[in-house]
Amino acid sequence: MTDNIEETEKKPFTNAEKQKRYRERQKLKGMKETRGYLSPEALKCYQLIAEQTNWSDSVILSNAVRLTYAAYKNGQIGLLNKWLQQHKL
Repeated sequence: MTDNIEETEKKPFTNAEKQKRYRERQKLKGMKETRGYLSPEALKCYQLIAEQTNWSDSVILSNAVRLTYAAYKNGQIGLLNKWLQQHKL
């Protein structure tokens, strides 16, 4: 009976393969990966938001972009920038 062992056993994926599959699934969902560096002020804000909301990096970034766009569309981008400068954020 041991002679008939199936050779079709699936080999586990490597971490790189898992990451590639994850990125492909995200693209199919219409998601876009972005990368960048945070200023010390932005990092402070990020840490506070993450602590208070338990949001993932993706949710924080998505909401930040959406809120910035909302401020822009409502003519409040100047007010937002002024507030950030006044509070050194």
